[in-house]
Amino acid sequence: MSEEYLSEINYDKLIEKSLKNVVVEALRIAERQGLPGENHFYITFKTNHPKVEISAALRHQYPEDMTIVIQHQYADLEVGSKSFSIELSFSGIPQTLVIPYEAITYFADPHAKFGLSFNVDAQPATEKEQDDLDLILEDLEEEKSKKTSNGPATVVSIDAFRKK
Repeated sequence: MSEEYLSEINYDKLIEKSLKNVVVEALRIAERQGLPGENHFYITFKTNHPKVEISAALRHQYPEDMTIVIQHQYADLEVGSKSFSIELSFSGIPQTLVIPYEAITYFADPHAKFGLSFNVDAQPATEKEQDDLDLILEDLEEEKSKKTSNGPATVVSIDAFRKK
């Protein structure tokens, strides 16, 4: 496999990937043990993202965005490397949703007073960009595991990191 030469470093994508890993890790905790205490998640995602899998009825009802709440009543939460799936009930009808992380625009845990806001490109990252970001994220996670922090509750927007 030949290496592609980058003409610049896209820090926005690097930051976004790192912050989305927070979402993935929170979902993995819920997958393994359920949600601890009063924690619960609000996740807003683009329903028109090409890799989102939802019923036609939900897509019709929510043609652009949808917010789901993961709290007491959910089933079959499966957290993958590029997406997660979950079964939720809508008007008493259980439905499985598959949501790629790149379609998520907002994640919050109101109990923890924590939230993340993401920009979603119309174009998903190329496989090469995704692989590069995955490698960089692994390095960042390794560095992070060497340090511990008990900082205050946080709300982060990717725009906060942008140079205006």
